[in-house]
Amino acid sequence: MLTKHTCSNGVRIVVENIPHVRSVAIGVWIGTGSRNEDKENNGVSHFLEHMFFKGTKTKNAREIAEAFDSIGGQVNAFTSKEYTCYYAKVMDEHSTYALGVLADMFFQSIFDEVELKKEKNVVYEEIKMYEDAPDDIVHDVLSKATYGNHPLGYPILGTEETLSGFNGETLRDYMKETYTPDNVVISVAGNIEESFIKEIESHFGSYTTGFSKRDYVKPVFETGRIAKKKTTEQAHLCLGYNGLGIGDKDIYNLIVLNNVLGGSMSSRLFQDVREERGLAYSVYSYHSTYQDNGMLTIYGGTGSHQLDLLFETIQKTLDTLKQDGITTKELINSKEQIKGSLMLSLESTNSRMSRNGKNELLLGRHRSLDDILDRINTITEESVNSLAKRIFTDDYSAALISPNGELPQTMNE
Repeated sequence: MLTKHTCSNGVRIVVENIPHVRSVAIGVWIGTGSRNEDKENNGVSHFLEHMFFKGTKTKNAREIAEAFDSIGGQVNAFTSKEYTCYYAKVMDEHSTYALGVLADMFFQSIFDEVELKKEKNVVYEEIKMYEDAPDDIVHDVLSKATYGNHPLGYPILGTEETLSGFNGETLRDYMKETYTPDNVVISVAGNIEESFIKEIESHFGSYTTGFSKRDYVKPVFETGRIAKKKTTEQAHLCLGYNGLGIGDKDIYNLIVLNNVLGGSMSSRLFQDVREERGLAYSVYSYHSTYQDNGMLTIYGGTGSHQLDLLFETIQKTLDTLKQDGITTKELINSKEQIKGSLMLSLESTNSRMSRNGKNELLLGRHRSLDDILDRINTITEESVNSLAKRIFTDDYSAALISPNGELPQTMNE
């Protein structure tokens, strides 16, 4: 059972009681990420996430870690393009204690300058580690090729240059602008009573900092092509196609389409590129959904001498998909895979907490399981095929990291 409550200051609370489990997942969701940044403070959302673990007025960094280790719990955080989340998973008997520690991190972090300096170095190393993983960094390069100077094209980690200018005042000012009550959702799932809402409200229901300024400008989908030369064993290629926003009516059609194209081992890309031609170990597709737009990405990694062949094979797969459409078997299998994934996620308190938190933060609504299954069941071959023809056009962006930094020749024909 899902219970919603809005505090007097605007903080929203969603609690899902799951009495047959012994765990509780608590997430503090804030509607801010790298999309809310500019060129000067790019990376501040992610760096702020790091600094929440580096000391409060009552606990130092070690004591924050020990606070969860001592109760056998887990605590972590992540930053995305449009939101940030701090979360913990603990045994149900420790839920009140865990909530208190998360609230302490949220309200009492001191952003000590000594800790700031150390953590900057940690993030510098995180950036370097990311740069050393071409199969990861190529996706950031694709965002730049697709969105240009729009904030969606910025890297979530920021750069060493932007990070160097951050201080405690930078973080406090950013929090004041974006960590506002109307922009915060507390999501809880697990063996918890509805009365837990009162405990959440006692921590988060009275603070005030004004209202967030989220004047999102919808980006123009650019068909940019960026190739970077880097000493690697493989050529890492990403193609980006204009996708759908989070509230789009065709979003379930897109989930099926992506699943058929490159979302599983039985997908067309996996079968055509890896199984039939042996061109890549890793090949897949996925969809990134934002408030007002989205991007469907295709990734493949292969030897530089096979890059043209990889690109040609991907294009043939897309052409066949557009011309002939998906099969009845693919539609049925994909629907069952989606249903299975949904059902399996219901067994995890973390998954339920995440789904409820994102739905409340980004959509402001929650669909029942029966409603979601009904939506999946209404998907037809015709609806998926129509979307495929709409998305897979010649207007695509591309990113490449390879030893010679040269895009496939056939891309320009």
